[in-house]
Formats: sequence, C-alpha cells, structure tokens
Amino acid sequence: MPIQIAPPLEVTADERAALTKMSRSTSLPQRQVIAAKGLVLATQGVATIEVARRCGVSPDRVRRWRGRFQSEGIAGIGRIAPGRGRKPSLPEGKVAEIVRMTLEERPADGATHWSTRTLAEQVGVSRETVRRVWADHGLRPWRAETFTLSNDPRFEEKLVDVVGLYLNPPERAVVFSFDEKTQVQALDRTQPSLPMTRGRAQTMTHDYKRNGTTDLFAALDIATGAVITDFRDSHAGEDVLRFFRQIDKSVPRELAIHVVLDNLSAHKAPPMREWLAKPRQARWHLHFTPTSSSWLNLVERWFKELTDRRLRRGSFLNVAHLIDAITLWAEHWNADPKPFIWRAEAQDILAKVRRGREALNNNVNSVSDH
Repeated sequence: MPIQIAPPLEVTADERAALTKMSRSTSLPQRQVIAAKGLVLATQGVATIEVARRCGVSPDRVRRWRGRFQSEGIAGIGRIAPGRGRKPSLPEGKVAEIVRMTLEERPADGATHWSTRTLAEQVGVSRETVRRVWADHGLRPWRAETFTLSNDPRFEEKLVDVVGLYLNPPERAVVFSFDEKTQVQALDRTQPSLPMTRGRAQTMTHDYKRNGTTDLFAALDIATGAVITDFRDSHAGEDVLRFFRQIDKSVPRELAIHVVLDNLSAHKAPPMREWLAKPRQARWHLHFTPTSSSWLNLVERWFKELTDRRLRRGSFLNVAHLIDAITLWAEHWNADPKPFIWRAEAQDILAKVRRGREALNNNVNSVSDH
C-alpha cells in the first residue's frame, strides 16, 4: 500500500532533535513517546491516517497532537488537558488514612500489625488497594527487624579499642577474634534427603533426631583468615584456659597475642586470670567487646559460613560424626583461608548508634505522651 502524503509539520531543527529524542526515550511516559513518534512522522509528510495506523491511535488524536504542538510546542506533547485522563479511584484523603492507620493504629483484636485483608475491611477498600498504597509509600508491616542497643557504660571505649585493632593491628603481633559456638547439635534427619534434580531443589524432612551436642571453640586470625578450633563438652573457665593454651603454643614466642572476645563470665574466671597474670603470659592482651555487641566479633562471620555451608543442611549420626565433619570443613578452609575485612570506622558506627538511641528515645517519649 502506498504511503499517503500530507503537508509536513513545520518544525525547527531544535524541535526536530527534541522530538526524535523523545520518540526514542525509555523513561518518559508512554503517551509522550507515542505522541513524539507520531509528530516525527508528521514532520516527514506522512498522512494523518497513516500516522494513526502506525501509532495505534485514532486519526482525531493525531490531529490533536498536531494542533497542540503548533500552539504549545514541545511542552504540550503528552500533556493531559484539565478534566481529562483517568480519574482517581479513591475518595480524597483515603490514601492518607490508610498510611496513618498502618503507622499509628493497631487492629481491634490486639494483633500486632495489619494485613491487607484486615486493613481493607477497616477502611472499606479492596486488598489490592491497600497493597498498592503500601508499595507506593514503602510500608512493610508484615516485616519486623531485630536490633539491640548496648547499655554498656564503656561502650564507646570498647568499640574504639576493638575497631582500632581491626583497622590498625599492632606490629609484631597476632590478632585473634575468639568465641564459642555452644550447644552445636548433631542432628540426624528422620528420613533420607532427596538430592537436587533439574527443576527441583534438594529436599529434607523438617523433623530430626537429636544425637547430642558439642561446644565449638574458634579463634580467627584476622590477618590471614585461618582458624584454630577445638571441641569441649562445656565452656567453663577451665575449658577456655585449655583453648588459650592451644593458641599460645601455635604463636611464635616473639609475637604478642591480642584477642577480641565477649564478656562471658568464663572469659574472666579465676583460672583465666591466674594464668594471664603469670610473667610468661605478658604477651597476651584481651580486648572485650561491649555487651550485646556480638556483631563486633569477626569470628561470628566465620560461624555463619560454617552454619550455612556445612551444618544447616547436614545430617550427623552422633557427636563424633559432627566433630569430624566440622574439623574436615575447617581444614579445607585453612588450606585457602580468606580474611574478613573490617571497613567501618569507629566514628561512623558511633554516629549511627547515637541516631538509633535518639530514635528509640523519641519513640518511647511519644508513646508515653499518649
């Protein structure tokens, strides 16, 4: 079919460039892009009916595009005239009411948060409407994130000490991050797991048999990523002392030993204090993290790797089987260790903690005012 010709739409060079750019845009509203494509065709002398066919609109709409462009220029492309366009489907103030109730009120039945169904019934709209409002305003009432703000009176002092050790470790010294992973369970599934196949993930039973527990001791060398491990039936002061002696034997005598650890009473028990007070242990230096600040202990990151990659989906017949599995995994880790690099500055962490405390205090005060 021959292309019908119409008098070309007259445009300047700048207008032609702007129309071409708009017609190729991937970010502008679709109505603007389609209108710009139609006007580009119009500048080439393509007939109105043919422009309408190519753009999938009516010829009247193409005529309106041309008329508005001639009267308003580039600014009029894709503009919705007053009184036209899709009308709001919600009464005025309904969106604000949904947002306010989500943030400030709770269901009458004592539930801790709204669902799309319960809030929709309360405000008289559909569940999909509530879902859209929540999405538009970044609200996720079904989620709750945990947090703990340390109340340690020496929080800042301990934080600066530990972070300084990570970012600027002393020379001629080895820095360890130490902790216990207590009560590691030797769990055995009640039925064999099914292997992963194409289109199906590995499966395992949700129930299990408990075959005993062990306490895993681990010290992570923050410089190399290598880990020293041991296993005990308990984690009293004598158990911790035995592990520290193991660390002491592994480090050359000419190097100092710095250890980051938490405030567990076993770490400060009399056997520990007596051993560390001996002149031969003068090279030992303990750096205690603030209370409720396990995130500051780098060995916790190694424990996560161990849990995710070996323990969570493992099946163990007894404690000896569990210990052998962890030992083998740790040996492979140490064959090619990868250190966890600490990057956060102490002042940045302190600023974030201060903001958290201010937000918590403001929230507590606002609740008490009510």
